[in-house]
Amino acid sequence: MENINIKQSDGAASLAKVYAIANQKGGVGKTTTALTLGEALTREGKKVLVIDLDPHANASVHMSYFPETVTTSAHDLFFDDADFKSLWGKIVKKREWVGFDFVPASIRLSELEVDLKDRKNKGMVLSNSLDEVKEYYDYILIDCPPHVGVLLVNAIVAADIVLIPIQTDFLALYGIRLLFDTIKILNKVLPSPVKFRALPTMYDGRAGACRKILNLIRRKLGDKVFSTVIHMDTKFREACASGRIIFDVDPKTRGAQEYMQLAREIVRNENA
Repeated sequence: MENINIKQSDGAASLAKVYAIANQKGGVGKTTTALTLGEALTREGKKVLVIDLDPHANASVHMSYFPETVTTSAHDLFFDDADFKSLWGKIVKKREWVGFDFVPASIRLSELEVDLKDRKNKGMVLSNSLDEVKEYYDYILIDCPPHVGVLLVNAIVAADIVLIPIQTDFLALYGIRLLFDTIKILNKVLPSPVKFRALPTMYDGRAGACRKILNLIRRKLGDKVFSTVIHMDTKFREACASGRIIFDVDPKTRGAQEYMQLAREIVRNENA
């Protein structure tokens, strides 16, 4: 698929809202959320960009962009600061079977910890580059790596909201604590506190432990938790295995409908 041209939407007046989808525990639904929510928002008539910022490149592989064949990627954003406008036109990709635009990852993202070691304001690189494309989108979703480092910091600093998928089991709560520790550190140096919303995922209402964790999350985080809950749905695995989004497998399945509900909740909150 050829690179796309960045074109401004007719009558565009506002800048994209940036969501960093983050949790310092893997396997909680970050990539599924980034891709499925991205598609759900496009079905609500929104212009969406999804960025894979994880060196593991799970979202990219899901979208059939394999690291060994990708020549331009999110990695380039951290080096070519001479002409971001031109660079975005090269790294933004389009698949005909999804409505959103996509920026693939590179395994070289893992090298940035060393490469940017002595760079001034290294936590602001992504934020500065996103300024060049915010006018073309309604939402920008960033699939973040699970570990603390320069990539996660860049994503959080660039984000308007950190969206935290929380798997409804006890081990997932540990990853939340680590992420909150990172946010607290950033809040000491950022001009305004980091905003976040939690999304319960992989929920099974038949399991007492899941119900207990969901109640605990709601009690501790209050209105910072989305009302939408994402249940377990085998169609997610089917979609991943076929390299598609769940809407292509079965748009009426529970998981697809819940991400549509999440998209509507986000849009409604933005308009409130």
